[in-house]
Amino acid sequence: MNEERMYSVLLAPVVSEKTSMQAELAGQHTFKVEPTATKLEVKNAIEKLFKVDVVSVRIANIKGKVKVRGQTIGRRPTTRKAVVRLAEGQDIDYMGIES
Repeated sequence: MNEERMYSVLLAPVVSEKTSMQAELAGQHTFKVEPTATKLEVKNAIEKLFKVDVVSVRIANIKGKVKVRGQTIGRRPTTRKAVVRLAEGQDIDYMGIES
């Protein structure tokens, strides 16, 4: 995988109470990923960017909700997220990455 594709696969980390608990208790980190990203691309990107060992990757497609505002009907975009489990004793520091 070339470097340009590696940087475009991961869009952003998902930071919430639930994902923070998953990271602490189970060593699982959640990321928003590109809609065309595969498990292997996500694994390689995380291993190279954060210098950690990835044990498993699970990917889910999150369908966008239909929202009604007055008489206007809209739809939130469909997203894709990846839950990555790291090797025992490893962690990802989001603040240590340079832009």
